[in-house]
Amino acid sequence: MCFVGGFFFVAQNVPNSDWEKKVTEFFKEKLKENNATNWVPSLNDVPVHYLKPNSLVKFRCMVQDMFDPEFYMGVYETVDPNTNARVLHFGKYRDVAECGPQQEIDLNSSQTVTSERQTFYCVPVPGESAWSVIVLNAPFQAYISASQARVSPSTSYTPSRHKRSYEEDEDMDLHPSKQKEQHMGNSCYWGIVVMTFFQSSGGDIHGCVEPKRLETEAPAGHHLVSPNCSPPLDLNFPLPGEKGPACLVKVYESWESYKVNDVLEVYGVLSVDPVLSIVNNEERDSSALDPMECMDTAEEQRVHSPPASLVPRIHVILAQKLQHINPLLPACLNDEESKTFVSNFMSELSPVRAELLGFLTHALLGDSLAAEYLILHLISTVYARRDVLPLGKFTVNLSGCPRNSIFTEHIYHIIQQLVPASFRLQMSINNMNHWRFIPHKDYTANRLVSGLLQLASNTSLVIDETQLEQGQLDTAGVHNVTALGNLITWQKVDYDFNYHRMEFPCNINVLITSEGRSLLPSDCQVHLQPQIIPPNMEEYMSSLLTAVLPSVLNKFRIYLSLLKLLDYSISDEVTKAVEEDFVEMRKNDPESITADDLHKTLLVARFLSLSAGQTTLSRERWLRAKQLEALRKARLQQQKCVNGNEL
Repeated sequence: MCFVGGFFFVAQNVPNSDWEKKVTEFFKEKLKENNATNWVPSLNDVPVHYLKPNSLVKFRCMVQDMFDPEFYMGVYETVDPNTNARVLHFGKYRDVAECGPQQEIDLNSSQTVTSERQTFYCVPVPGESAWSVIVLNAPFQAYISASQARVSPSTSYTPSRHKRSYEEDEDMDLHPSKQKEQHMGNSCYWGIVVMTFFQSSGGDIHGCVEPKRLETEAPAGHHLVSPNCSPPLDLNFPLPGEKGPACLVKVYESWESYKVNDVLEVYGVLSVDPVLSIVNNEERDSSALDPMECMDTAEEQRVHSPPASLVPRIHVILAQKLQHINPLLPACLNDEESKTFVSNFMSELSPVRAELLGFLTHALLGDSLAAEYLILHLISTVYARRDVLPLGKFTVNLSGCPRNSIFTEHIYHIIQQLVPASFRLQMSINNMNHWRFIPHKDYTANRLVSGLLQLASNTSLVIDETQLEQGQLDTAGVHNVTALGNLITWQKVDYDFNYHRMEFPCNINVLITSEGRSLLPSDCQVHLQPQIIPPNMEEYMSSLLTAVLPSVLNKFRIYLSLLKLLDYSISDEVTKAVEEDFVEMRKNDPESITADDLHKTLLVARFLSLSAGQTTLSRERWLRAKQLEALRKARLQQQKCVNGNEL
């Protein structure tokens, strides 16, 4: 904050200095120097209590909700009642105003400048793979090791402010006035903090959890208890068992360019001042006595102003919307350095594809056709929308999976090791009836309550239908099945705002594993034909991952993420050849191929070309796509003849 203060000090003496823009430019340039981003501590990795307040931190997150905009004092003036001395302060990147013990904020000063900022409620990327988190934080850990010292909390795990002992914590809980005395001395309550404009957010409250010693990770439930042991605080993670910090991210410019479910990497000033919790508690107490004091409900105040120790604030200096979330790839592929990286990797694409195909063939018990389609599925992505139709989605139904077997669980674990974010949905009657799939608006807390289908773009969702048993779906279960169908067919989730539903487009890779044909829609059904039956499935599947070198595994990860980002086109010449081929096939057997079959074959040809590093469709790839489709259909027909009904 001293750098920011310096720019502000200069601005007081230099007219039109545009100090706020210079702050952003300063940090943008500094972060480019000598891999400076490596030593900026990440809230995804470093526990909050090890970080120094008002230090520079970064956070990779998904925007779960957008709260109402708020007014704050961008510039304010303090006055000493004894000497009448006046000092001008900047309020940007702060929650609490700075003033000495003998100073007061002059709310009527002509120097006061009221500004506006937007608050996002952000959570770690739902379902982010463990390998992705490790790779993401490796540069910072390497920096700490190289420094051979636990320097300041802004760059290491050594706190400059010592943590209180357990006994001191107990004393603070029993005597909150002591905590107030400690922190009120050097700071004043922000006189004008929040003024809301429009509705936007929501919340959900459940059971009680031990509040002590919050680390970066929340307990495996969603719920934490605030220090005054009031009702539990739901951190609103979309997926069950998620860990990590939730943050209030305060954005000062261009906030209209961000939307719910965007994945961001933000650099900003950490605000965890305990006085925030004290002020918020006092506000709730006073508003309970005087309902006219504040129009917000007590629940809304509690959700929107949680204790900073549980939900820290980040005042954003720089923010970037991420094109992808694979830390092995450059964040932006447009600069020269990134283009060189892509070019070098593309030159060795063929052996990587061959190794990946062999690896997945072994994982699918020797079925090379299923492995081919799994690769095509994993590199698929919605590249455009034509009216309501999402183009590029490729949901695969892998049927023929053993029922109640550990096979589907291990297939998911393998996918989890290949993609940056994923989730396995066990489609049991109990889960379908009791889990919350669709996010909904809680108007009491003015908050968007998350659901399982609030996921970041390009998340792999594996639906395990082999878990489905006999039973009856209740109303909630039927709604959840409908939501899954809409996600697969239209790549959208209809969020529930009580009085209406709002469509949120998404881009989720859905793989359905089932015994027979899935109850859910899909773009392509591939029936598994195992060529080997391992005597010990657990041992066989576990040995697959241990046999792959980490360097090879990383190449698989880069391969699958990079090919999603490539452009693709079909030349006029090839388009004409495909049309003629389609007409010829229709002449020979009108029932053998439909317009839908043509679309599906073109989709297979698209991903087949991209999987080989080709960004245009060639005659060779078109013929290979037709061959794969013929083999897939023949297998389904064979299975139908064997069982007497369609699978």
